[in-house]
Amino acid sequence: MTLIWEQVVVDALDPDALAAWWVEALGWVDISAGTDDEPELRPDADTLPGLLFVKVPEGKTVKNRLHLDFRPDDRDAEVERLVALGARRVDVGQADVSWVVLADPEGNEFCVLGSRRP
Repeated sequence: MTLIWEQVVVDALDPDALAAWWVEALGWVDISAGTDDEPELRPDADTLPGLLFVKVPEGKTVKNRLHLDFRPDDRDAEVERLVALGARRVDVGQADVSWVVLADPEGNEFCVLGSRRP
């Protein structure tokens, strides 16, 4: 049996707006653009996994049980860029660590990691 990781599903009050934010943040493409389908983002049309944004009636109320980690070339510059796009720093009890925890406009936490050690 083989499993292929297709996507991560993200609950959202406004899937279109949240997907548009993530398009800006990641530079990915919305492969559902121009359709009535739920927004689905991928690095490019043929690359998996992606992010699928689905509408839910309630807002986020507690810490994520699953989150995404990103490793940029320059952590501090990337954090600054993401905050300028509308992310915010959040404290989930991480203390003194080499990564920064941010939340997207709907409050979903994600981490921006420091450089990988050799």
